[in-house]
Amino acid sequence: MIGVIANPSDEGIVREFFELFKTPWEFFRDAGQYDVVLCAGASRPAVVSARLLIAYGADSTSVGGKHDVPVAARTQSGNVSSSGTTIPLYGSVLTFARSGVSVLENCQSGEPAGYVARLEDKWFARIGYDLFYEVQTLLTQGQPAANASIPALDLHIALLRNLIIGCGLPLIEIPPVPAGYSFIACLTHDLDHASIRRHKFDSTMFGFLYRATVASAVSTARGRLSLRQLMTNWAAAAKLPFVYLGLAEDFWYGFDRYLDLEDGRPSTFFVIPFAGRPGAKRPEHAINGNVPATRSAGYDVFDIAEKIQRLAAAGCEIALHGIDAWNDTEKALEEAKRISDVSAARTTGVRMHWLYSDQESPSVLEEADFSYDSTVGYNETVGYRAGTAQVFKPLRARRLLELPLHVMDTALFYPDYLDLTDDEASAWLAPLLDHGVRYGGALTVNWHDRSIAPERLWDGFYVRLLGELTQKGALFCTAAQAVAWFQMRRSAIFEKSAIDGEVCVKVSAEHGGAVPGLRLRCHRPPATQAFVVESDVSEISYTDTILSNRLEFRFQNS
Repeated sequence: MIGVIANPSDEGIVREFFELFKTPWEFFRDAGQYDVVLCAGASRPAVVSARLLIAYGADSTSVGGKHDVPVAARTQSGNVSSSGTTIPLYGSVLTFARSGVSVLENCQSGEPAGYVARLEDKWFARIGYDLFYEVQTLLTQGQPAANASIPALDLHIALLRNLIIGCGLPLIEIPPVPAGYSFIACLTHDLDHASIRRHKFDSTMFGFLYRATVASAVSTARGRLSLRQLMTNWAAAAKLPFVYLGLAEDFWYGFDRYLDLEDGRPSTFFVIPFAGRPGAKRPEHAINGNVPATRSAGYDVFDIAEKIQRLAAAGCEIALHGIDAWNDTEKALEEAKRISDVSAARTTGVRMHWLYSDQESPSVLEEADFSYDSTVGYNETVGYRAGTAQVFKPLRARRLLELPLHVMDTALFYPDYLDLTDDEASAWLAPLLDHGVRYGGALTVNWHDRSIAPERLWDGFYVRLLGELTQKGALFCTAAQAVAWFQMRRSAIFEKSAIDGEVCVKVSAEHGGAVPGLRLRCHRPPATQAFVVESDVSEISYTDTILSNRLEFRFQNS
């Protein structure tokens, strides 16, 4: 059991952190019995009886008595390294005069930013940053694109886990890993341009013609496009007049071909409800006080009703690609109803068009009765905007969950963004897949409707990505199914008997067989007098118990 001492203002973020690091904990009580006491940004009691005391904080004032260690420096932000893994910090960070075993180093100075020491029969760890400030920053402001590849929040959890296990203390947790799989893969598709026939003499049509002809020729010359693909794009451009006349197939209207490409893997389609609505403005996108017309869709959901109903009948989830839902509850309700009327199922999920959102969006969407949002991500790159692969609850929400977006096709391949070749994109994504195998969570992929059609022709890479995800042991889920699994995990609670120390884990959310069960992981490292610093310490000396079809499980944590 971890006893947590934190500032009262951090209560919400502390609770959310321990939903992500699912292990027994409570706010510190004088009468409590703890293996670990975690003190972060608050004064600790004069007497703390625990086998391990962990003091987080960038305050250079004393942590008290024999725990005093001189501070070497204090910087406003920077990167630290733990066993060769970089963790970006967005608040202040301390470095210390050397003491004990260094577990963190300032990447610039090389000085210790965290250490572990043995004091008589107990352990003491001093970490030179404010843990809950970092978590709050990640879940509210997010990371800059320069740090997108770093799952910072997940690394904070891994560091805390390794501190506990490295001191030889037992630990139980429910990792974000579904039983029988390595991690969750969410395949999603934003339907922005469901039909080129609905774009006549506008920027979308002229953009297509340029990319299908001139840009395709340049890409072929650079070795980024095959001659066969070039011919496909030139043929599509030549057929465009006949598409408008109804004499040739609308090659953007074939987005239901994803059913064949995904070969039984479930996916989620985010659908725009209304044509011709650019929506409310945001200052960074407004032009002369107006929203650019390019944000509006050329299609209405009723225009593609036949395709949507085919996808729904095949088991795909149909969700909202919102226009104004991010800042207006009434419009959110209107937009959701429009999608529900076509799909014949209640719309519970949303991703905003152009990834619009602000600090109030979670409460607005929650009031409109959405169960999840999947907007937190990057337009210009791929990676972990919130620093995590886990589904989380935004701090201003009561029940709405956020399924973060990690991989977007346009970010990988568009010249204005990463502009990668297929091989470069595979190399770029490899660490994200490896992170899923090591830490679990959900990797959310967004492949747009027209990305499998001329002029993009990114279907080949997408199929290869599906194969890599399968090979890595991913569980393929719709967005709603992934969120349901995390809701089940969040419903789990730990109860410890004051009499015999027996721990009971109870899961209150309905399982229903739709998603795999949970794993109960028991780390039982050997007792040690020297801190174990190996980076893979969390991967040894544990056993997993599958909680599938078990709503209550009792065990001895000793």
